[in-house]
Amino acid sequence: MEGLRQPRRASTLAAQVADQLREQLASGRWPVGTRIPGEQELAEMLQVSRNTVREALRALVHLGLLEARVGDGTYVRVTSELEAVLLRRTATTRAADVLELRAVLEEHAAGLAAERRSETDTVRLRELLAAARESNRSGSMAQVAAADGAFHLAVVQAGGNELLAELYEHLGGALSAFLAALPWDDDVAAEHDHWHAALVDAIGAGDAVAARYAASMLVQVTGRLAADATTQQRSAVERDRSSCG
Repeated sequence: MEGLRQPRRASTLAAQVADQLREQLASGRWPVGTRIPGEQELAEMLQVSRNTVREALRALVHLGLLEARVGDGTYVRVTSELEAVLLRRTATTRAADVLELRAVLEEHAAGLAAERRSETDTVRLRELLAAARESNRSGSMAQVAAADGAFHLAVVQAGGNELLAELYEHLGGALSAFLAALPWDDDVAAEHDHWHAALVDAIGAGDAVAARYAASMLVQVTGRLAADATTQQRSAVERDRSSCG
């Protein structure tokens, strides 16, 4: 397979195999959801024992990069260790904390985008704005979340900070999943559209203050939806308890 080579003896064979498998993941040769070659096939490719491959795979499963499915094989869960760590962390944190982190990242990134964006960035943002508006009319929260995630990632990338963009991209899964679980109606969609458009206009005009404000308002919309959803859930629980009583 492309990119694989026989390991050297400088460190443990299992560690070298694990490093090469990480390279496969990071390069995109094995996308998320892909079933990777089996132990025997990998052992033959790398010219090492099957036990060595098994040890390397076990290490990557422990890191959260791979997922072992009994009787089915090993699948790519994420493509970087940073993403694996962030997914584990966000899965056990409060929704309010996720929103606060989003506010910090997106507001700062919006300001950077207004200061540093290129004409190509602006064109791309307007294309993604149109896609986000279309998703709002789809009635599918999965589509809304996916379009929203792509839009905000492009805003962050327009700021030119590669580390910030990488961090946001890896958090994108958690943020999109969070948005997909929220209630949505025409009024919310219209408000979302309004602030998305305001953000793009501010970035295009090079107005960092207005860009940060629009980004903060978008987070506030999401926060309000989350609060409403929590209230509805609590009310439903109380009704269930009353009916049982």
